[in-house]
Amino acid sequence: MSDYFKNINEIKFEGENSTNPLSFRFYDENKIVMGKKMKDHLRFATCYWHTFTWPGLDPFGGPTFDRPWMTSSDPLKMAEMKLNEAFDFFQKIKTPFFCFHDRDISPEGSNYKETQNNFFHIIDLMESKMEETGTQLLWGTANAFSHKRYMSGASTNPDPEVFAYKAAQVKDCMDATKKLGGSNYVLWGGREGYETILNTNMKLEMDNLRRFLELVVEYKHKIGFSGQILLEPKPHEPTKHQYDFDSASCLAFLRKAGLENEIKLNIEANHATLSGHSFEHEISYAIANEVLGSLDINRGDTLLGWDTDQFPNSVSELILPFYHIFSNGGLKQGGLNFDAKIRRQSIDPEDLFYAHIGGMDTCAKTLLATEKLLNDNILPEYIKKRYQNWGKDLGSFIHSKEASLESIQNKVIDDNIEPKPRSGNQEYLENILNKYL
Repeated sequence: MSDYFKNINEIKFEGENSTNPLSFRFYDENKIVMGKKMKDHLRFATCYWHTFTWPGLDPFGGPTFDRPWMTSSDPLKMAEMKLNEAFDFFQKIKTPFFCFHDRDISPEGSNYKETQNNFFHIIDLMESKMEETGTQLLWGTANAFSHKRYMSGASTNPDPEVFAYKAAQVKDCMDATKKLGGSNYVLWGGREGYETILNTNMKLEMDNLRRFLELVVEYKHKIGFSGQILLEPKPHEPTKHQYDFDSASCLAFLRKAGLENEIKLNIEANHATLSGHSFEHEISYAIANEVLGSLDINRGDTLLGWDTDQFPNSVSELILPFYHIFSNGGLKQGGLNFDAKIRRQSIDPEDLFYAHIGGMDTCAKTLLATEKLLNDNILPEYIKKRYQNWGKDLGSFIHSKEASLESIQNKVIDDNIEPKPRSGNQEYLENILNKYL
């Protein structure tokens, strides 16, 4: 039993009219939506790092969170205490999954072997906790960005010893993810980019990144890991320019490396907006190219130009992402990971629950709206009608082997083709969408 969360009971669904802030108003985990339980559609995960490891600091101020597992003089005992508190939280908030970085769950030692022993000690305890509670692992990943050894990158570092250290770290984390039955393994290159081109051999760095991804895929098959390997796009921050800038640049890189059938994408809402795209654009692009793997569900702040990692709170921001996801088969092995943190001023234990409750209710409410939108079939019918001529004579001819620029030109002249502009009816469609919010 947790000490930190001892005054908080399991969060239950109480319905839309509930005034209890520690209850769900829309997230009814067993409610059938589009033929499946709500929890099976959404596959929520709590992240270990922001929820239990982040101490509340920012570039202008120190830690604000006073949590017992952050003050122990014994780092390994602290990790054990944090593990117990985390699984108590998982049971009470009822997210069926969680995610972690290796350094979230266990401390580094004086050398790699000691670090490895610390890690697998916690992994063994974690396995027991998972069996006891039924909580599952959505994905694991290695933190190859926080330590100063990674200040110039990990697999893209100018020093091959750093590459080797990361490779060793990722091997252990992949082994642990398999041992715990993880559905995915995520690669986030937090510093796989550059600060200045003045000291950068971009071709060598990208070749080394490609080699690292090859090694990961090879090892996945060697150990028989059945989960997805996911690459997470991010445009910048902490580096000036990252090689995994957005979904398109990630896919281009994977195709050049010949790994597009081996690695999919883990797309984050806040990373999408930092790259100048919308969340729905990144999702739609990934779906169109068959590389959507999983999602980090959060939001940024339009008045701030960095990765604020706030919990989702707007149905209007999520309905188009959900529309594209659930009209194309759902999340499958992926899920919705709350890669989000409470604000530095939110220092009470209850604040962690309020944040997750709000995010889960927002997603549940959006899922219900999406079901109605899909059932009414207005958007698909409109789009089908807008593009219908591509299924007729001229559209079919353009895509045939007989077509050439000359033959298409002849058709324009012979058939006296004079295209007439047609409205895209954007405002009409926006009004329709607003009916579901």
